[in-house]
Amino acid sequence: MERQFQLHQWLESLAKNTYIDLQPASADASFRQYFRVRNNKNNLTYIVMDAPPEKEGCRPFVDITKLIRSADVNAPNIVAMDLTQGFLLLDDLGNTPYLEQLNHNCADMLYKDAIDALIKMQRIDSKLPTYNEGRLQTELDLFETWYLNKHLGVQLNQVQKSSLTGIFKLLINSAREQPQVFVHRDYHSRNLMITDHNNPGVIDHQDAVIGPITYDLVSLFKDCYIEWPKENIEHWLDYFLAKLPQKHSIEKDTLLRWFDLMGVQRHLKILGIFARLNYRDGKAQYLNDLPLTLKYVLDVCEQYDELQPLKQLLKDTAVIKSSDVTA
Repeated sequence: MERQFQLHQWLESLAKNTYIDLQPASADASFRQYFRVRNNKNNLTYIVMDAPPEKEGCRPFVDITKLIRSADVNAPNIVAMDLTQGFLLLDDLGNTPYLEQLNHNCADMLYKDAIDALIKMQRIDSKLPTYNEGRLQTELDLFETWYLNKHLGVQLNQVQKSSLTGIFKLLINSAREQPQVFVHRDYHSRNLMITDHNNPGVIDHQDAVIGPITYDLVSLFKDCYIEWPKENIEHWLDYFLAKLPQKHSIEKDTLLRWFDLMGVQRHLKILGIFARLNYRDGKAQYLNDLPLTLKYVLDVCEQYDELQPLKQLLKDTAVIKSSDVTA
């Protein structure tokens, strides 16, 4: 309640009696909260981001927003900010995320818009943190700590630990050998808003880094909230390759391998994150997304001999069970 009082006070300080009717807009997997307010002077709505400084901080969002908008990508304009308190007032990109409208009739158009925006972002030249080996490893460790140990109650023996270490090395090496570009890090159907102009609106970009060229493609096409047939995904990857700048010329077979292995890295991490959101943060709804996330890992394991040790590990540790695998 105190935090919301501070938020009201800040809005009043911007323009007395102008920003009214504060309503929850959305929450995400972090400590941030979002509200929608109406400006009674112009009758437009705006988004207020509440990012407690001791938990999140707004500076990365502000900096990345400037980079994205400079690339002619539709990120929300920042109307006002108070970095000390952790409040931002943003233009409203609407309330229709891709996830609500994706179907076989419009998916092709929407995803091609998303690829076009992604290509623009990948051209951004900046000194962002790098998705280095240490960062990749830290993310992969979430799988054992939170999914295996906490969610399943499984403790790996030394042979299993060694096997998992080998898989992690394979995934990290594949990520690091790719062209390194701007990476949004959560470029999926809940963070892309359908807009009338310069579609899509791109949000939740504050964790951007310089990293593997396939990372955002995996987020987009092996989305943990919606699944597409393999032929659809390959069609969209072909479109990406056709749009790719000449300096990043990549053979399709190479891209597919990078894409698949990058997906395993991301989805092992997400299995850990979804479990952590439940046990640490009390956000049990993310457990509903475990089955599809695990299915992505298992599907790729079937395609690559190098991933057979991971498939065996999943089998041996009873990760493959009816409650965590979709039909």
